Amino acid sequence: MEKELKWAVLGTGVIANEMAMGLQKMGKSLYAVANRTHEKGVAFAKKYGIEKVYSSIDEMFEDEEVDIIYITTPHNTHYGFMKKALESGKHILVEKSITLNSSELNEMVDLANKKGLVLAEAMTIWHMPLYKELWKIIESGELGKVQMITVNFGSFKDYDMSNRFFNRNLAGGAMLDIGVYALSIVRSFMEEKPEKLMSQWRKAPTGVDEQATVLLQNDKGQMATVALSLHSKQPKRAMISCEKGYIEIMEYPRSDKAVITDAATGEKREITAGKMSEALYYELMDMENAVNNRDASEMKLGFTVDVMDMMTALRSEWGLKYPEEE
Repeated sequence: MEKELKWAVLGTGVIANEMAMGLQKMGKSLYAVANRTHEKGVAFAKKYGIEKVYSSIDEMFEDEEVDIIYITTPHNTHYGFMKKALESGKHILVEKSITLNSSELNEMVDLANKKGLVLAEAMTIWHMPLYKELWKIIESGELGKVQMITVNFGSFKDYDMSNRFFNRNLAGGAMLDIGVYALSIVRSFMEEKPEKLMSQWRKAPTGVDEQATVLLQNDKGQMATVALSLHSKQPKRAMISCEKGYIEIMEYPRSDKAVITDAATGEKREITAGKMSEALYYELMDMENAVNNRDASEMKLGFTVDVMDMMTALRSEWGLKYPEEE
C-alpha cells in the first residue's frame, strides 16, 4: 500500500500558496511550514489549516514526520537548504532555478543518489499533461525529426534595482528566472543536449543579465534560438519545427493547448490536455509517484542537469557571477 506522504513547505510566497492549493486538490493538506519570518508562517498555516509551524527552519529538516520538502525560497538560498534537507533524509522538490550553477547541482545529485532520495526541480514543463502528449507525438515520428526550435520569453519589469529580478544579491537576472523555462522546453524537444552555444547579452545597471539572445545546436544538427528580456514584453511562445509540420505553443511554461500545422497541406489541428491553472497539482502528483514507486523518471532530473549546464556555460562566457560564486 502506498504511504501517506507528509509534505512541508519552506517559504510562504506565491508558489507556496499554489502548492498548498495543489495538495488540497489531491485531497490532503500540508503537514508543516517553515519561513524566515515566523509570523508569516503562522498566518500561512492558519490560511491552509496546517498543523505545524516551525520556530526555526532547521526544525523542519530535523522533523522525522516530514517525507518531502518543497523549497520555494530565492535561488541563491537553495543549495544550503537542499544540502540540509538531503542530509536529513528528506525527498526534495525545489523551485526553479534549482541551484545557481552546475557544481552546486552536481554535488546535490550525488548526495541524493548516495542517500537514495528523490531530488527534483519544480519545472512545470516536465509535468503538464500537454507536453506528455506532444513528446509522444514527436517520438511516434509522425512529424519527422525536430529541426529547429524558437522560443521567446519577455516581461516588462520596472527598473527597481532592489527588486529580486534585478538584485544581484538575490541571484536576479533573466537567465535564472525566465531563461530556465526557455531552455527547459528546448531541451525537452531535442534528442540530446545542445553542446554548441552562442549568445549576446545586455546588463542591467546592477550587473545581472537583463536581456539575452542565445543560439544552440546539438550533435544531431538540431538548432534553437532563444530570446529573453526582463524589460520588454514578449509573448511566451515556443515553436517546434519538424520535417513534416510545426507545433506552436503559447504561454508555454504552463500551457494546456498546442496547434500543429501540417507542412504539406497547411492543415491545423489543436491538441489540448490538462489545465493551466493546475500546474502545481501535476508537479506534486508526479513527485508523490516518484517517491512511492521509487521511480523518479517523470521528474526529468537529467534534463534539469542539462539545462543547468547550459545556463552555467552562458553565464561563464558572460563573466556573470553571483556573490556566492566569488
